[in-house]
Amino acid sequence: MEASVSIQVEPKVGSDDEACRIVDEVIAYIKRTGLNYFVGPSETGIEGDYDQLMEIVKNCQLIAIKAGAPAVSALVKINYRPNGEVLTIERKTKKFHEK
Repeated sequence: MEASVSIQVEPKVGSDDEACRIVDEVIAYIKRTGLNYFVGPSETGIEGDYDQLMEIVKNCQLIAIKAGAPAVSALVKINYRPNGEVLTIERKTKKFHEK
């Protein structure tokens, strides 16, 4: 795995319920990609091939529009290591989720 992204999709809609519905559709799309991902309260982290992740970032915007958002903004963070492994979601978060 050479890259990871975190994406926060912000549909420009009139209510929190509508925003949540649209974001849920975006997250369902991310799940269908089959890549490792982690949903947080403000963003979703995804791990995989750089080119595939960039396509997913693009599609997240398109999914939000198709789901009914007249406009969408997104905040994206990219960690890219073409010659090595990125720090995984599990390694970054596991210690905080252990009981």
